[in-house]
Amino acid sequence: MPGRRRRWDPQQTREDGPPNGPVEDNTMKTRQLGRSGLEVSAIGLGCMGLSFGLGPATDRAEAIRVIRTAAERGVTLFDTAEAYGPFANEELVGEALQPVRDRVLVCTKFGFDITEAGELVGLNSRPEHIRTVVEASLKRLRTDRIDLLYQHRVDPAVPMEDVAGAVKDLIGEGKVGHLGLSEASTASIRRAHAVQPVAAIQDHYSLWMRDPERTKFEVCEELGIGLVAWGPLGQGFLTGTITRDMRFDDPNDLRKDFPRFTPDALEANFKVVDFLKGLAARKDATPARIALAWLLSRKPWIVPIPGGTRVEHLDDNLSAAELHLTDADLAEIDAAFVAIDIQGAPLSEALDAAIDR
Repeated sequence: MPGRRRRWDPQQTREDGPPNGPVEDNTMKTRQLGRSGLEVSAIGLGCMGLSFGLGPATDRAEAIRVIRTAAERGVTLFDTAEAYGPFANEELVGEALQPVRDRVLVCTKFGFDITEAGELVGLNSRPEHIRTVVEASLKRLRTDRIDLLYQHRVDPAVPMEDVAGAVKDLIGEGKVGHLGLSEASTASIRRAHAVQPVAAIQDHYSLWMRDPERTKFEVCEELGIGLVAWGPLGQGFLTGTITRDMRFDDPNDLRKDFPRFTPDALEANFKVVDFLKGLAARKDATPARIALAWLLSRKPWIVPIPGGTRVEHLDDNLSAAELHLTDADLAEIDAAFVAIDIQGAPLSEALDAAIDR
């Protein structure tokens, strides 16, 4: 059943209060992230692309409008990280969500060494560093607690037990609600979970990146851990809006270094888009909705966090929670992707090397 919650008018201020009283909002279904007790919107919002990673940052006023509109429409899971910007995305999310802080879950990440000049120079999950990062993130996010705190990437120099222990201490102090791990191996997940229950893992998962099915589903089922899927729309490719002549040469666009986004690979991979467009037309949907609805069909504890830089993206993405794919649809999707030889690695060598396997 859809979750029921108060709708927030993005025009009201905290001082004004709701001008016409609360309005019930039944537009967004909810899910449980495993057995953590965290109930979240079936689709979250990945905020990174609003200020980092996919080309020029979105105009700040527009970015705030996107985040607040998502909250108005029932999204409760908002994802950011200190590394996005760095720091700029947390500041944006903090400002945007401050008026509705008690109605949403704010998720952020630690795990990098970042210089004063804003350069990421390596991994750092030492317990004292985690505490320093959390204090800084709390200020940028304009809040007194982080609902879900992820280790962004596993630091091989720091025992996972020490990492989980540091977050456990922060949970005990009320500064963090739950522990999460991003792109962590099964072994790392188990080691962390033995010290502090892991509420969710965050993994790269989509129709054309299905590794978690083989590597993470079993441990999630066993330990009662939710899976938050980043990149659920294939960095935009699965939306069908990327054209054959599009180039990713902006210095701020991470896709410029992704082998899957070279001109030759894109041309070969348009078989994916052609299939999704055909199925979407028959379902009176869009490729993005098909891709997100497929993820939601996989397991009840999976929550995708597509990005969105315009309100129109929310219009498309959020409605996927209402799209039903039949068993025949799912079988057709599986058969189609088995037959398509997807070209190019999904990430750059540098990003892939940081994944804990």
